[in-house]
Amino acid sequence: MAIKMGIIGFGGMGRFHQWMLESVDGIEVVAAHDIQEEALEEARKRGMRAYEKREDLLADPEIQLVLVATPNEFHKPYVIEAARAGKHVISEKPVTFTVADLDEMDAAAKEAGVIFTVHHNRRWDRDFLKVRKAIQTGMLGKVYCIESRVTGSGGLIYGWRAYKEHAGGMIYDWGVHLIDQILQIYPDNRLKTVFAKTFHVHNSDVDDYFRAEMLFDNGVEAHVEMGTFLLIPAPRWYVQGDNATMMMESFDENKGKIVLSRYMTDEVGNTIVNTPSGPTRTLAPQPADRFEDVPLPEVEGEPKWFYLNLIDAINGKCAPAVTIPTVRRTLAAMEKIFESAQTGRSVECDL
Repeated sequence: MAIKMGIIGFGGMGRFHQWMLESVDGIEVVAAHDIQEEALEEARKRGMRAYEKREDLLADPEIQLVLVATPNEFHKPYVIEAARAGKHVISEKPVTFTVADLDEMDAAAKEAGVIFTVHHNRRWDRDFLKVRKAIQTGMLGKVYCIESRVTGSGGLIYGWRAYKEHAGGMIYDWGVHLIDQILQIYPDNRLKTVFAKTFHVHNSDVDDYFRAEMLFDNGVEAHVEMGTFLLIPAPRWYVQGDNATMMMESFDENKGKIVLSRYMTDEVGNTIVNTPSGPTRTLAPQPADRFEDVPLPEVEGEPKWFYLNLIDAINGKCAPAVTIPTVRRTLAAMEKIFESAQTGRSVECDL
């Protein structure tokens, strides 16, 4: 029998979840609550019960699982309310703004004996999975630098995400995904320091461009970048190892390459070569047989795996794939990134 789910906040993301779940056996969206009549009418059109009051949705005895897909500042109170009503609960990201708040949410869920997880769906992006596999299996040799970025060209931020009062901005919107992915690549390595900078290019109230440097105890530096007004997009991923370089152009899992060095030369030749960058020895062109294009690693994964795992977790077959300790680590890193951006200094971590 399908798990019955209710959605609090039937805007863009709430409707996205309902659409995604149409292709997932095991969860049925039966109800929604929103403060906008247009959203309630849309829920009715989709055959769902539409609740004007959040309390009525939480009191619905048929509902076993609640998704909180509201503006960010409401995640904490609504997750706690849902847990205390005896519902398993999913929070959209970012789960909240501070580790202390997350600990309260987690405590409420544990006290109620319900599952609490967060929709970190981009842990199943295939471009990310290919990068992680290439790094973790040693395809690139010893990795020393990872660049992860997402860019847009419109400039403006849509809706409530453009306002500080709703905790909008790109760190909370896209940054949380990029930071979480980097931490998923190195789950057992301590994050030592972060240095970050935020900009207000076309949005005065919230960050619409940020850069963050994350240094791990294994010596790897991860560069995370997101901007809404970059008119020439840079690669989605650029990973540097001591034996190979990997590049992913975009979210398309097939648009990328790995170039491997077959051998290292013993010394730099003594002949100066004229190149477009000027006369050089160190940067002289290398023999064609030195490098080899190797296939990208094969991976499996798709966004609906988040829901399939949750179904099994609710049925007692496994733990949720997105655990609160991993979410806590991501949120703690975000706190340090905001601190660095506000102070203009590198911030030490122990994450």
